[in-house]
Amino acid sequence: MTHHTRPPSRICPNCDGFASVAVTLGGRDRHGLLRTITAHCPACHGTGTAHHPARAREGASA
Repeated sequence: MTHHTRPPSRICPNCDGFASVAVTLGGRDRHGLLRTITAHCPACHGTGTAHHPARAREGASA
């Protein structure tokens, strides 16, 4: 019996798979550490993958 595998997930075209990044705010806190925030890709919501496009049903009438 064969094992069914899932198709590989598509990489988000907007962020190229780098869905979350740390951005420095330009300065240091009182402990000397860089102040950073985390920014997520708005298209994939931080997952790095895109959904497969919906297939059109053949022979469907409107």
